[in-house]
Amino acid sequence: MTHLEVADIVRDRGDAFARTRRLSLGQLKALSAIERCRSAELGGHVLACQSCGETHIAYNSCRNRHCPKCQGSAAKRWLADRQAELLPVEYYHIVFTLPALVADVAFQNPASVYNLLFKVTAQTLRTIAADPKHLGVDIGVTAVLHTWGSAMTHHPHLHCVVPGGGLTPQGQWLPCKRGYLLPVPVLSRLFRRLFLEQLIALHPKLKFYGALAPLVQRMAFKDYLKPVRQVEWVVYAKRPFAGPEAVFSYLALYTHRIAISNQRLIAYDHGVVTFKYKDYRRKGRERYRSMQLHVDEFLRRFLIHVLPLGFHRIRYFGLFANHQRRRRLQQVRETLNVPPPEVDNASEDTERTKPPVFVCRTCGVGMIILQVLDRSRYARAPP
Repeated sequence: MTHLEVADIVRDRGDAFARTRRLSLGQLKALSAIERCRSAELGGHVLACQSCGETHIAYNSCRNRHCPKCQGSAAKRWLADRQAELLPVEYYHIVFTLPALVADVAFQNPASVYNLLFKVTAQTLRTIAADPKHLGVDIGVTAVLHTWGSAMTHHPHLHCVVPGGGLTPQGQWLPCKRGYLLPVPVLSRLFRRLFLEQLIALHPKLKFYGALAPLVQRMAFKDYLKPVRQVEWVVYAKRPFAGPEAVFSYLALYTHRIAISNQRLIAYDHGVVTFKYKDYRRKGRERYRSMQLHVDEFLRRFLIHVLPLGFHRIRYFGLFANHQRRRRLQQVRETLNVPPPEVDNASEDTERTKPPVFVCRTCGVGMIILQVLDRSRYARAPP
């Protein structure tokens, strides 16, 4: 029995849904890619097993970052790139969440507010870490944006992984106290103050529609934000990871996760989609529940988490910033007396021992390509 996929729902209802909604170019591209992923329209390969002789057709993936079927290989590639950057120190997982009123503004201005979320989160972590009262060091931050809750509702938050320590102004590694990185209440209050200050400064560039239309007036916008000044913003620090090796294996689950995976789908009957979700207000086994949504509402919730074209949902700050990562990591390794990672030279022996790309489902032996199947449909070139 073939398991239900998001692609099945998109093929059945996607075109009709798109005709009745105003969708962004990114959302239209995501629907088109998911519909055609691993189908004859994208081409593929005719494969033959070198052992049992079984033949098989493997169709190409769409590689769209919102496609449920294309995230496993992308996560593996990202994980392989990050493994060489691991340090023999504790790592901490900290989550920064936007309150509901601010999330509503982000819903109508995703690129602007999500960019601000990245900027302010990194600024908060680095400011508190650099304070001599706490650590007095420059830290590294890997941040991953999620915009959904388990029921695919709009819930923007940032997952951050931070090593337990940093470089002092003198260039020496200073570790944090074991099991404790930075004070969460201090992080929460600075995060709230910096975000609101910069969000108000961003007001002239924001757009407001529907119920939020009156916020186009600056004073109305300030009044709208008054309630969130009086509440604690959710900053959640999890326990440190069991070891450096577990860090990015765990984070890879977050970096390439999408709003819903195919494994969570239960049924699609008579225009109703049933799927599993996690109710965080409950405990134990009662936390895992099922939900039914009309197919149009299901697609609407799925598409609100399609990020703007060109938007980077994984970003690096401090010691891990792209422009200085190699130099700063080398400096950290020297202070920790850690040897540099081995360089993998692409020799003939390496190529010979590489695992096969295609593996036979019957006997597990590598398969060879007999024929390349061309795409039956090509994307239209831009005007």
